[in-house]
Amino acid sequence: MTIRIAMWSGPRNLSTAMMRSFESRADTFVTDEPFYGCFLTDTGLQHPMRDEVIASMDCDWRTVMDELRGDPTGGSPIWYQKHMWHMMVGPVGYEDFAGFRHAFLIREPERMIASYLKKREAARFEDFGLEKQAEFFEREADRLGHPPPVIDANDVLADPERVLSKLCGALGIAWDPAMLRWAPGRRETDGVWAAHWYNAVEKSTGFGEPDSDPVELTEADQRLADRMRPYYGRLAAHRITAEA
Repeated sequence: MTIRIAMWSGPRNLSTAMMRSFESRADTFVTDEPFYGCFLTDTGLQHPMRDEVIASMDCDWRTVMDELRGDPTGGSPIWYQKHMWHMMVGPVGYEDFAGFRHAFLIREPERMIASYLKKREAARFEDFGLEKQAEFFEREADRLGHPPPVIDANDVLADPERVLSKLCGALGIAWDPAMLRWAPGRRETDGVWAAHWYNAVEKSTGFGEPDSDPVELTEADQRLADRMRPYYGRLAAHRITAEA
């Protein structure tokens, strides 16, 4: 029986490095943002490489969801799926993911916004999906009777082995030290948008150093970070750390 792991994140949250980490396992197949094409088609938003993304993907919400509930390529026992809640604007929602094991990847709003602005000219509240991520987290916690696993990008960078081994335990899978290293370069499993977004991770062979440089935002972007902070806090209160 396939273990389907849905990792919910916002953009610029270490999400691609996390996908690399899971893909380094011999028992895991990964899928990169499977609803991106659906999101762009429905919203009409002008994202980088919009036409290429739409042309490369199934853009029907229901058939994408049906595929994610099927069998992974190669019959891998674990299927890691990288998802973004800000993309979930169509008819697929919480109930459609019954039977999945969910985890949540977060990052401090100021650092997430600053990283996002290196790739886009402006940032909006809707670009990050934190309020949807927090709502989904709480619904899943109610269903389970305990919080599902949450990891913060900076905690992972500070002690990847300790945090990821705890994450694996929380997801009910064995820890694999192979998750700490990967070969550089692009993957067949990467979305076509890798050409715009993944230049740093393509050069990487493992997790980098924790964020330590101060972040400077404009007044408007700081107001955005302040608006996002309560949702981040609702998730961060339950995050897995190296110590706890």
